Amino acid sequence: MPTPLRIDFVSDVACPWCVVGLRSLSKALDAIGDDVAVDLHFQPFELNPDMPPEGQNTFEHVREKYGSTPEKSAAAREVLRESGEALGFAFRYSPDSRIWNTFDAHRLLHWAGLEGRQRELKEALFEVNFTEGQNVSDHDVLVRAAISTGLDGETARSILASGDYAEAVRSDEMLWRNRGINAVPSIVFNQRWMIQGGQPPEVFEQVIRKIIAQPAAA
Repeated sequence: MPTPLRIDFVSDVACPWCVVGLRSLSKALDAIGDDVAVDLHFQPFELNPDMPPEGQNTFEHVREKYGSTPEKSAAAREVLRESGEALGFAFRYSPDSRIWNTFDAHRLLHWAGLEGRQRELKEALFEVNFTEGQNVSDHDVLVRAAISTGLDGETARSILASGDYAEAVRSDEMLWRNRGINAVPSIVFNQRWMIQGGQPPEVFEQVIRKIIAQPAAA
């Protein structure tokens, strides 16, 4: 019998290392196979909750927020590009790349979770943001992403035009911050064990195998 495993993946659509973390986790779960029955939940976290509607140039933002030099920034992007490529994901940056406000994306992801399409929408939004370079705060972009995953476009547009799920998203954000989450990705297993960062697949696999072995060893 497969061992049940709840995974809370705390992340932001604007976080490139969250892409690496999700791809690595997925690869680890594929390697473990039928030994585990996964219950995966994506939890909201905003890296830049005060980001204005027009967003900000990525490189300007990194320089202002982290004090990164152009050389360090370029080196970090290359590490990301290589990490993504190894996991089948294309990071494409340009001088015009921007960071956007992601609150509406999180509202749509909350709804997608109720519809059983949360993972599909999460992956679509990562691609829209980091591969296609589109504005993930733009409602038209978000609706197209929702439709691409099989969600109803008119419902998605209605949600975005309203305040639907805003309170739920803010409540979830506060819950995880109160639990000590201040960096993403943070991946929590069975609400007890946590891995942070874009770790390689073998790290996830090793931790998951230890967790699911515990009941048998008890």
